[in-house]
Amino acid sequence: MTETMKAELEALVRLADKKVDSEARMPSSSLYKPRKEQITARLDADVLEWLKSQGKGYQTLMNRLLRTQMLEDLQKRKG
Repeated sequence: MTETMKAELEALVRLADKKVDSEARMPSSSLYKPRKEQITARLDADVLEWLKSQGKGYQTLMNRLLRTQMLEDLQKRKG
């Protein structure tokens, strides 16, 4: 399990059980595959360049970064 996955799991553990299903999805793993939606998004050119420079899977990285931010935000709102 990667450090990112561990952090996502820890954030989910801190959420109330009833909120896990309604506000957040389980972290990506071999056991759970969240539904993906295709979108069109505009990113700053330097941000996209940095993402792509991280190697193959830059869209997965983008999703992981956004998920981490989402879970942190949900935790802050919980108080």
